[in-house]
Amino acid sequence: MQSIIRFFEHYMTGPWLVFVLSMLPLIELKGTIPVGLAMGMGLRKTFLLAYLGSGFPIPFIIIFIRDIFQWMHKNDRMRAWIEKLEEKTLKKAERHRALGLLGIFIFVAIPLPGTGVWTGSLLATLLGYRLKHALPTIWGGNLIAGLIITGLSYGLKNLFF
Repeated sequence: MQSIIRFFEHYMTGPWLVFVLSMLPLIELKGTIPVGLAMGMGLRKTFLLAYLGSGFPIPFIIIFIRDIFQWMHKNDRMRAWIEKLEEKTLKKAERHRALGLLGIFIFVAIPLPGTGVWTGSLLATLLGYRLKHALPTIWGGNLIAGLIITGLSYGLKNLFF
């Protein structure tokens, strides 16, 4: 992750770095809030940029992921990878199917690796939720995850620095 941060930091200023990094899968706001705070950005500014950046891809994922997956299924080299990703996500879907949108909200709100907006958006799509229902659910879960990470990051920063 440090090499990615150095690459972006070389080409972008702090606020843009936080915004763009938070759009990336696996990093999202869970990774960029501590980065923004460590760079000396203010708490509110860091949270807002990370939240907006991580929420930006949600509608695009929900709208286009099925078409992208269909295209990837046609490519022999990508088929195995995409089938594994779908299988792994569908296993998560089974646990959350009974709770419906609340399950997706909780899934995204828990700030653990693999539970962010990218996987939540994929999960909502695979479960057949429409954009108008999935979008506010995922944004809400992401808000809670961001508040948790901000509280933890800010508390640890003040505790040690």
